[in-house]
Amino acid sequence: MTVVLYPGSFDPVHNGHLEIVEIAAKLFDRVVVAAMRNPQKGEPLFSLDEREDMLRECFAHLDNVSVTMFSSLVVDLAQEVEADFIVKGLRAVSDFESELQMAQMNNAISGVHTLFIPSASSRSFLASKLIRDIARFGGDIDSFVPEPVAKRINAKYRSQ
Repeated sequence: MTVVLYPGSFDPVHNGHLEIVEIAAKLFDRVVVAAMRNPQKGEPLFSLDEREDMLRECFAHLDNVSVTMFSSLVVDLAQEVEADFIVKGLRAVSDFESELQMAQMNNAISGVHTLFIPSASSRSFLASKLIRDIARFGGDIDSFVPEPVAKRINAKYRSQ
């Protein structure tokens, strides 16, 4: 059985993330989606608990996908969930540069390899930060995120 780990901040999860997980779920026996608090990305819009709920809703249709939260090194979580590989999505060449460096470091300290899955060009522009910015100023984000996520984002900004 091949297990892969798909780590990220997922703040919020968007259709590009959904695409990567759906592809991974077809390719591998088990996919573990893991959300973390990334201090490099500033203050999160959603708590880890809120992100966990959204991820579970978004991937409920995939029997071989599970969700977890973590606050350790990705490679430590990979070992804990017995992942054979780490999976990362790529939108553009700029993603590759930073993801390649992380992949090489993860491999150097743990031996775990990273596999890259390119997103479809129709989703390559999606980024959680851009979605948060559009929503913050009242823009329509419904076509960029799964429906349960859109509802939560819109509610979050209406209450602020």
